[in-house]
Amino acid sequence: MNAPWKPGSVNGREPFAAFVCDDDTLEILRPVAEEMGWSVDKCNKGGLRNAVQTLSVSASPNILLVDLSESGDPLNDINSLAEVCEPGTVVVAMGQVNDVRLYRDLIVSGLQDYLLKPFSPEQLRDVLSQAQAVINAPKSEDSQAEKPHISTAVIGTRGGVGASTIATSLAWLLSHDRDRLTALLDLDVHFGTGALSLDLEPGRGLTDAIDNPSRIDGLFIERAMIKANDKLSLLSAEAPINSPIMTDGSAFFQLQEEFRAAFDCTVIDLPRDMLINYPHLLGDVNATIIVTELTLASARDCIRLLSWLKSHAAQSKVYVVANKVQTSNLEIGRQDFESSIERKIDIMVPYDPRTAAQSAKLGQALVEAGKSSKASAKIIELTNLVLGSVSGGEDADQAGDKKSFMDKFGEFKSFLPSKKAKEDAAKV
Repeated sequence: MNAPWKPGSVNGREPFAAFVCDDDTLEILRPVAEEMGWSVDKCNKGGLRNAVQTLSVSASPNILLVDLSESGDPLNDINSLAEVCEPGTVVVAMGQVNDVRLYRDLIVSGLQDYLLKPFSPEQLRDVLSQAQAVINAPKSEDSQAEKPHISTAVIGTRGGVGASTIATSLAWLLSHDRDRLTALLDLDVHFGTGALSLDLEPGRGLTDAIDNPSRIDGLFIERAMIKANDKLSLLSAEAPINSPIMTDGSAFFQLQEEFRAAFDCTVIDLPRDMLINYPHLLGDVNATIIVTELTLASARDCIRLLSWLKSHAAQSKVYVVANKVQTSNLEIGRQDFESSIERKIDIMVPYDPRTAAQSAKLGQALVEAGKSSKASAKIIELTNLVLGSVSGGEDADQAGDKKSFMDKFGEFKSFLPSKKAKEDAAKV
């Protein structure tokens, strides 16, 4: 139960088992199972309840076919089944309820597919063949070993600076553009916007983890996380505001451990006040992004965060990102801000209200809604830096070359006289 979920894992278990409710389905199933080389003795009657009872005392098969026809609450019953299923079991369900929302919820909960009864032998054969293809898929351990896990924390200096926007966009880019299995962990338990910004329901996964840290394992992660796309999964909450967090932080540590086993990248949307009570959250983080605005209050808190990170997360590569930067009406200029925090700003993301509004309307990450915007280009540049913080490979080299060239160009411009200086010289 504590092993990370790996679809291709066989583990020497029975290749197939089925639990169906009626004789007609059993008659269709048995010839198909025999044709695929499976024992017809593993085609049982009794539906989901029988499946739960049987698997609670015996090993799970690689492929499990279960009938939900007699289930009054399919989603809740599937969770009961998940508690007795070992990681790696590919589950296919069947039932009589023709509901798109139910189908979507079942798939999100971890099912491979859902067959609507009645169905033909050809439909059953196709679904079971797809499940077998998942089981026999090439192992990805070797490729994963070449890509060390990258854990990134995103912290805002103040509320409203756009840290959640940066975190969501970073996670989306890592999963979609870089094709890496990515977990987005939104630790703002009461007011998080990770699910909202991706047009998803937050679910109860995070609150369940906080309430029951001992239950956190690979199977729990598979069941509790909500898929945003094929490579991106989200764990968040929308807890009642009259329910304070009652935890010593062990759940957060355990979640990070499971993410390292199951994903290539982790992006943590981390409210700054959590550093006070749970400093261990950044103990193994590879990169920390401080998102700030060019204001006096943000400068003060950026200084404090940089000092805290130096003492408590010295292993983490820190990047300062100025977000929502306008060309005029700045409270503090870039040079003054950098002087006050005693370091350079790594990325300047321009203010782009049009793309931000489009992102909110479509329920998409900012970089997805405005792929060609200047703000997205800067967040892509940030993604290169994050990948380079661990790999030191091509991504880092490309980002470094681009940044060094622009820095040199900026330095060159600073030596040129301004237009006003030229006019003054001409008058003299």
